[in-house]
Amino acid sequence: MLPLLTACAALPGPAPGSARGGFVERQLELDGRTWRYQVFVPAGQAKAPRPVVLFLHGSGERGSDGRRQLSVGLGPYLLANARTFPALVVLPQAPEGEEWLGRNVTMAMAALEAASDEFGGDRDRTYLTGMSMGGYGTWETALLHPQRFAALVPVCGALHAPRAERPTLFVEQVAGEAEPWKVVAQRLRHVPVWSFHGADDPLVPPEDDRRLLQAAREIGADFRYTEYTGVGHNAWDPAYRDAAMWEWLFAQRR
Repeated sequence: MLPLLTACAALPGPAPGSARGGFVERQLELDGRTWRYQVFVPAGQAKAPRPVVLFLHGSGERGSDGRRQLSVGLGPYLLANARTFPALVVLPQAPEGEEWLGRNVTMAMAALEAASDEFGGDRDRTYLTGMSMGGYGTWETALLHPQRFAALVPVCGALHAPRAERPTLFVEQVAGEAEPWKVVAQRLRHVPVWSFHGADDPLVPPEDDRRLLQAAREIGADFRYTEYTGVGHNAWDPAYRDAAMWEWLFAQRR
């Protein structure tokens, strides 16, 4: 069943032809629940179709207010670059205490489709990125929808649960695999990937990203990896500030 889509104002959106992009709130009905999400609409009168980025937030931004996902990661970058950022960005929100698994991935994809339809998104230039918990969610979502995205940017994510107190944080699609890095590289070998991680990350160690890069190299998949020396868990600020990453991302087409 397709979700019922409704509009709801939250933050001032950009006026038609505005010199500055901005956020608009939308909501959808899925599984008997109302889900709020945000859409960044770029400045100006850019002709459709526009490139689209789906952003999956981290653990601290979970909730139901429809706004917290703007507070860390890509949201602040968009606010700081609202005059020049050229793409639609869809920012769904996972509920408190849940991961980017199951119905939350379904919801995120429904938000992506709805925003792409409403604002003229380009299906051949649709990209997926996420940070921390959203980095895990990037792999999970891409494995479930391997033909949907033109490129992926997972930031400080992984495949395995990073520590005993967070056993639910993992990529379900490869949870039973003896060598999940090789399986991911093989299943997504047609999708360009650029991963980012802090070398000193105490919450999500970079080992899975290193193994993914090695597995991709072994089969010739287009996986890139940047590891920041002396950086802990917050790899998202330098990753999203990286102009080379955005130039690379928007050059990818499905």
